[in-house]
Amino acid sequence: MIIAIDGPAASGKGTIARRLAAHYGLPHLDTGLLYRAVARVRLDDGGALDDPQAALSAARGLALTEFDEARLRGAAMGEAASVVAAIPAVRAALVDMQRRFAAQAKGAVLDGRDIGTVIAPDATVKIFVTASPETRAQRRALELRAHGETIDYAVVLADIRRRDERDSGRSAAPLKAADDAVTLDTSELDIDGAFAAALAICERARKHKP
Repeated sequence: MIIAIDGPAASGKGTIARRLAAHYGLPHLDTGLLYRAVARVRLDDGGALDDPQAALSAARGLALTEFDEARLRGAAMGEAASVVAAIPAVRAALVDMQRRFAAQAKGAVLDGRDIGTVIAPDATVKIFVTASPETRAQRRALELRAHGETIDYAVVLADIRRRDERDSGRSAAPLKAADDAVTLDTSELDIDGAFAAALAICERARKHKP
């Protein structure tokens, strides 16, 4: 069983994906970490994030077991990841890595922005998780403050909207719901409610898949 979870930043897709993976005993991949890792390499090298050749070289050198998540989190890394993710060659280089992960014998849970449309178009379950920009900005601000970052809500909201525009408007694999995805709006849901709703979607899909 492959579960594809897509959605914009701070919609709750990552937390939902992790809980679904634990529930079904499946491996989980936060594909956003791939792009954050590429951005981290470029920042560590002191190079421009939007240099296509350098970013492509960084992407080709990635391995799924080498992530130092502590260095990949935070508002600045999220913004940097959005920049490198808009480079078509980078996305193409990471497609096979993600597809191999999805093709494991037991299946997998992947979350990102193009899982149901590009990476696993034949996924058993496709969920597009969303929430209002204001709700997502509030969640992200609380998350970053919990990690000790000094955050201004207005700045976070502006960043959320900028990333939404960049992710939805890019030429390669833009952020959008797959035609057969179920949209889950988490604006009024806490994490337990969001997980319960996502689990119900998965169970319905499992019953109707041949």
